[in-house]
Amino acid sequence: MQAAAEQADAEPAERIAAIFVRHPLWEDALAMLLGTAMVALGIAFYSHAGLLTGGTVGLAFLLKYFAGWPFGLVFFTLNIPFYLLAIWRMGWGFTLRTVIAVGLVSLLAELTPRWIRFAELNIYYAALFGGFAMGVGLLMLFRHKASLGGVNILALYLQARVGLRAGTFQMGIDALIVLAAVFIVPPEKVALSVLGAVALNLVLAVNHRADRYTGVS
Repeated sequence: MQAAAEQADAEPAERIAAIFVRHPLWEDALAMLLGTAMVALGIAFYSHAGLLTGGTVGLAFLLKYFAGWPFGLVFFTLNIPFYLLAIWRMGWGFTLRTVIAVGLVSLLAELTPRWIRFAELNIYYAALFGGFAMGVGLLMLFRHKASLGGVNILALYLQARVGLRAGTFQMGIDALIVLAAVFIVPPEKVALSVLGAVALNLVLAVNHRADRYTGVS
């Protein structure tokens, strides 16, 4: 009777463990490549249309538009201070994946406009589908335990350190970026950038849910 009871207790745990399937290394590598390529494609849309988004990507866009600095170099440099926080908060595995993802996005953001040339790109299409592309790319990275670093890591650190909610901090930073953009980017493009941010976050809100995805890396 005792053995039967122990087996019954073990079965639910075994069934739960069986639900979670670990990604092999090649799947992580493929997701890293495809995810960063999708983000870089969205960045190419935004860069051609003169739009921007939030986080360190948005800061890199602002510096590109204001000073003419190359997006890829600025984006990679802005992320460097956040890696130490990532090691402390997320561990070496997450940090390594994030460094690789940031490096790939920085590289592909510079190469994609050389591979794809837009004779004409509707600005509304660029805002909407550029946001969708970046959202899909980020979703792939998140599901394989990677990110694009930056402000999100700082937000998680402040939440743990001082109790400031990560979402609130992230929203505040994004609002400051949009406010700064008003002085650099035409108002119509700022408004369309907000539309793109909604599209990006809609992809994540609908698809990035722990109860709907059981793969682990």
